[in-house]
Amino acid sequence: MSLREVIISATRKVPAIPTAAARVSTVLQDPDVNISALSRAIEHDPALAANVLRIANSIYFSGPRTVGTIKEAIMRLGTSRVFGLTLASAIAPVAGVAIKGYDLKPGELWQHSVSSAVCVDQLIETLALEAPKYTFTAALLHDIGKIVLGTFVEVDAAPIMDLAFKEGMPFEEAEMRVLGISHPEVGAILLENWNLPKIVVDAVRWHQQPDEYEGDTDQMIIDLVHAADALSLIGGIGTGSDGLNYRVSKVVADRLGLNNAIAETVVMKMLDGLEEVKELFGEDWGR
Repeated sequence: MSLREVIISATRKVPAIPTAAARVSTVLQDPDVNISALSRAIEHDPALAANVLRIANSIYFSGPRTVGTIKEAIMRLGTSRVFGLTLASAIAPVAGVAIKGYDLKPGELWQHSVSSAVCVDQLIETLALEAPKYTFTAALLHDIGKIVLGTFVEVDAAPIMDLAFKEGMPFEEAEMRVLGISHPEVGAILLENWNLPKIVVDAVRWHQQPDEYEGDTDQMIIDLVHAADALSLIGGIGTGSDGLNYRVSKVVADRLGLNNAIAETVVMKMLDGLEEVKELFGEDWGR
């Protein structure tokens, strides 16, 4: 069995997302979903319901008044963002540990995941874009493949680092050369196993190679996740061993209308936003 096959097999054995998160995911993928059905799905898990209310009332998301019900929280956050935050709650315990293969200390991957989601919000607002549904979710989950490779497979990253830094090779290309698979592909396989929407799976799979995507998913979600990931790393959030090897694709920048001045503005807004969502990181923030 090749190393690629070993990794794919390990990915398929990763535990399923918790029941509450799976229930919310199923409800949200119904085109006729209503807020009452979604509220009931969340309320089945008291811890999840409390977390959704806490986030809805955080400084970053809050409006002029406090919300006290799940329905009100959904109205404030939007169904797509609730979906992403539900999944984030499910993976936070794993994402908060050290990811040895990527030289990520406890909490760093989680910080980068949330900073990318905040960054994608700021990109959408600053560029005045009408983003596809689940963009926030895809940004939160874009590096989930690193959890599988670094935690469940425990890959030896030294050869990957050598190729990436000594030969100036893009990190995902170095992963392919050494492992036969990259962390975006691993993440996509995992999310597909979890029955997440195809648009999320595609955004995660292609966020490092947005110029090569040729499918039917809206290109904008892939471009936005790619740009948010790169800008978050440029902002110094969750860089690990591979962080400095990422840049925003010129093709993507042109498609989005993103220039250096706008990028700097977005990074500053992202960093300010992170100060307002520290509770999303839990006890691992700032370690």
